[in-house]
Amino acid sequence: MADFTLVIGNKNYSSWSLRGWLMVKAAGVEFEEIVIPLDRPETASAIRKHSPSGRVPVLLHRGLAVWESLAIGEYLNDLKPEAILWPPTVSARAHARSISTEMHAGFAELRANMPMNIRASYPGKGLTSGVRADVERITAIWRDCRKRFAGASPKDDGFLFGTFGAADAMFAPVVTRFRTYGVTLDSDSEAYAAAVLAHPAMKEWIEAAQHEPWLIEAAELE
Repeated sequence: MADFTLVIGNKNYSSWSLRGWLMVKAAGVEFEEIVIPLDRPETASAIRKHSPSGRVPVLLHRGLAVWESLAIGEYLNDLKPEAILWPPTVSARAHARSISTEMHAGFAELRANMPMNIRASYPGKGLTSGVRADVERITAIWRDCRKRFAGASPKDDGFLFGTFGAADAMFAPVVTRFRTYGVTLDSDSEAYAAAVLAHPAMKEWIEAAQHEPWLIEAAELE
């Protein structure tokens, strides 16, 4: 039995679950996974059995519950500093935490008009003026990080701070949104998005999202 358990929602829809899941994967710990389908009569009570906030994701470890994706990242960074979930230098680490917190609290227009739906394809849908502003800010963050920090990393795998970390996990759901809604990106942002989508953990999540049993059942009922 694994030492860690991660409770998440549907992989097709739950952007916050994806963030927490990627952080656990990046930390390199073995974990069990509990998937609770969202938007069902029993969803709230099922989540409450594990999560004090009534939300997912929540990481369970030796009697401790850690909820909220950023808190999960910080906890895992404390336990597994060798995984380098946050950049090693003080300045890069501060910047990574700043943009991650901005992602956590901001971009309401994008969230409202382009919800995560990995299985779908809606090119051009939801691209309001507010969403355009969010896209411009997000891609500016990506370009700035790549320019200022990735090259200073001992290894540059195409991610915001060189190697995949917590900040990349925070922006990963946005990458799926841009693909689902056919958002046109500049070449640097497109290269970053491609690196995220090609990450082995990301590919594993997307593959699972495309074959979730309750989604298949729903499709058969249509």
